[in-house]
Amino acid sequence: MGSRSSERRTTQNPLNTQRIWFSAVSACSALIVVSAVALAQIPAERARTEGLARRAADRLQALQREADRLAAEERTVIGDLRKLEIERQIRAQELKRVDADAEKVQSELDQTGARLETLQASASTARPELEQRLVEIYKLGRARYLRLLLSTPDIRRLGQSTRTVAALAKLDRDRVATYAKTVTELNNERAALEARRAEFSALRAAAQTAQEASQRAAQAKSDLIRDIDRRRDLNAQLSSELQAAQQKLQATLRDLATGATTAEPHLPLGPFRGALEWPIAGTVTRRFGRGPAPNGIEIASPEGGSALAIHDGTVAFAGPFAGFGNLVIVDHGAQTFSLYGDLLEIDVRKGARIAHGQTVGTAGPISSGAEGIYFELRVDARPVDPLQWLKKR
Repeated sequence: MGSRSSERRTTQNPLNTQRIWFSAVSACSALIVVSAVALAQIPAERARTEGLARRAADRLQALQREADRLAAEERTVIGDLRKLEIERQIRAQELKRVDADAEKVQSELDQTGARLETLQASASTARPELEQRLVEIYKLGRARYLRLLLSTPDIRRLGQSTRTVAALAKLDRDRVATYAKTVTELNNERAALEARRAEFSALRAAAQTAQEASQRAAQAKSDLIRDIDRRRDLNAQLSSELQAAQQKLQATLRDLATGATTAEPHLPLGPFRGALEWPIAGTVTRRFGRGPAPNGIEIASPEGGSALAIHDGTVAFAGPFAGFGNLVIVDHGAQTFSLYGDLLEIDVRKGARIAHGQTVGTAGPISSGAEGIYFELRVDARPVDPLQWLKKR
């Protein structure tokens, strides 16, 4: 009996061995396939991660250049501000000097006014007497003084009469001359007073204008320094975010080198503000905040032109959408999205990971009747003006 059992085990061993061998071969084959797929994916993942790291490094260098430029600009503005402050102080001293001169000018004006009153009183006093005397002279006719002389009854008193007549004639001339001089002085004083007033008003206005202009310039420079500080703080924040992302990318590269499982590498969108590539080559025909779809812009471009992703991300939506035609939405993480609407064709699928510069679709008819795309950018899930994020051109 024991021999029979032994014989059965002997006859069954080749089959069992064959089955085990086939199972082992199948398991090894599956492991080899999985390993081959994984090994094939690692170079692609490494290349993508290295590309993100290079992009991060390039942007960090650009931010550093921007920081250096802001620092140099701030030094220049601070120097200009010091000059403006000195200029403001000079203008303030000029205004003080003008104010001091104003007291002197006012005193002169008061004296001139008193002089005018005196001359006016003198002219007013002399005028009636002079007018009466002139009437009397007129009544005497052309030979007025000769008639007085000939009216002397005693020839012996002719000399005295002659002197009297001469004295009267001189008195009349002096009266006329004095009155004429008074009138002339009065007119001159009035003209001088008006000229002095105009000169003082112009001088004070010029000093006041110069001081106000200096103060405005100094305020503008101070505002510029505050703006530079704000931009520098933002630059430092973006650099910090980018450095953190770069460290994660380096860790991802190390994990890939050791074969460890890694999280999906990505770069935040914020540090690339003002440096993002345009989604399509063309001209902006409708700006942010205008038209029936105010949350984005329209860019005119020839039909069939490639619409490109502005940043790395994952396709969150790809398909027709009411009001936007064929629409692609790319999720860039941290509640940041880019939208590409009015596409003629869609070249990506929902869930696909895409890199910046990758084609998401082609330009089609837009609401203005031309060809192009509708583009929208949302940061923290709120629409923002894309022109503030795209490269200046």
